[in-house]
Amino acid sequence: MSEKLAMGAMKIILHAGDARIKVNEALNELEKFDFENAKKYLEMAREDITEAHKYQTVELQRESNGENPEFSILLTHAQDTCMTVLCEMNMAERLISLTEALDERIKNLENK
Repeated sequence: MSEKLAMGAMKIILHAGDARIKVNEALNELEKFDFENAKKYLEMAREDITEAHKYQTVELQRESNGENPEFSILLTHAQDTCMTVLCEMNMAERLISLTEALDERIKNLENK
């Protein structure tokens, strides 16, 4: 495996891992019904996953240009991590929206 490929894969894993940490922080804030901070953490996670995706795109372009034709379990792991974290982010986003809507409905019922 080329050093370029290994470095690219590690950058994907690094940024995706940072995004995962922030998604978990967003969910921790959601447990406290702190929607504002939950959304802030999710936005920071979105920035990290965007960086991971940029590196993933670079590696895919290199391969399509014939630069990295060999199979790499490290790159496969990096891509898997990136896509898994993206799914986690999407689910966290939905959970925040759902919990926020339910919280509003409960507050409205309590005020009647």
